[in-house]
Amino acid sequence: MSPRTLNQRSAHTAAESTPPAAPPAAAPAAAPVSAEEESDQVFASAAELFKLMATPIRLKIISALCGQEKNVSQLLNEIDTTQPNMSQHLAALYRAGVVSKRRDATQIYYRIGSDRAASLCRAVCMQIALELSADDETPAEERLTPAPLARR
Repeated sequence: MSPRTLNQRSAHTAAESTPPAAPPAAAPAAAPVSAEEESDQVFASAAELFKLMATPIRLKIISALCGQEKNVSQLLNEIDTTQPNMSQHLAALYRAGVVSKRRDATQIYYRIGSDRAASLCRAVCMQIALELSADDETPAEERLTPAPLARR
């Protein structure tokens, strides 16, 4: 018998003689979350999303990508900024999952990755655009924008 066959046979025999591994220990049950903790998590997550979208250029990027995917050059043709600045904002939106990307040869194409985030952005921006229009009669207490901003 060759040494190779002997090694294979020994390994096979050793594997058969090894007792089965014990099943993995179950993870401890998570402590129940109180209504207050759950509410805090909701508000913290909402604040993170609003913080991410608190930059006008990011809102412009989301708006530009709502119709179709685009590469950085196409976005730069629509949005007045520098290439490094655009890349930084795209990276932040990508890390958060708001946009996704695909590579095609040397080009990277960006598209909306979170329809919910895009819908929220669209709804807020549309409401503010209505409030800023000259013929808007929305009472001050129902506006999203502060009264001085809406009057500009």
